[in-house]
Amino acid sequence: MPEKSEKPRRTPRPQHVYTLLVEVGRRRGDDLPEGSTGAALMCYASGVDEAEAVRETVAILKQAGLAPLDVSGYGTLEERLAEGHDIADEERALMDRARAENSVIIAQMTPFYEDGRKD
Repeated sequence: MPEKSEKPRRTPRPQHVYTLLVEVGRRRGDDLPEGSTGAALMCYASGVDEAEAVRETVAILKQAGLAPLDVSGYGTLEERLAEGHDIADEERALMDRARAENSVIIAQMTPFYEDGRKD
């Protein structure tokens, strides 16, 4: 009787953490500050590539009742350091947490207002 051949095992691709800036619009029940027209969210998201990190981030924000409009990627920690970015210890800790938890961390939220003020 011939032996069954085993499927080749996939080697897991390493997870990276990407810095993403997500602009969100208003949606009923979104918990954004009253009077704001939307917000910018600074996120750290894990993924095997930036596209996966973006997809996961958008999906999580939609589940949270937010309305993502645009995502700008700023790369991994290594890419940002190569570009000369100064990365604070607190920011590195959040990136480490995103990697360890295979998650999306929202580090900062800046609401937008029609009159241009920021809270």
